[in-house]
Amino acid sequence: MYGILRLVAAVWLFFFQGTAKVMFGALLVRVPNPFALMSDFEALYGAWIVLSILCGVLGLLAGVVLLGSKSSGRTLPLIAAFLSLCEVPFGTTLGIYTLVVLLPAESGWPRTRP
Repeated sequence: MYGILRLVAAVWLFFFQGTAKVMFGALLVRVPNPFALMSDFEALYGAWIVLSILCGVLGLLAGVVLLGSKSSGRTLPLIAAFLSLCEVPFGTTLGIYTLVVLLPAESGWPRTRP
């Protein structure tokens, strides 16, 4: 479900890219070099769209791997969980939960003996 939401968010971001540029550009009237900031905004906005697509696809693939019940298929869900941490509030919650559940218990943390 989270993967589908991230893909919908990527489509939403893509279609409202022009509106976001106009809104950000309206804030740059008093800045000494507005063109450099606008270029940075466009690059970050594009990176955010790519990250949303990547997280959506990885989230869907991680769900398929976890439904397969293979004990060796933890790497992809861990990568998807780590990448989803930047999406507040659902991605952060789901990512932390997935990291806590899927990280190996043999790591020795927390130490119970002095």
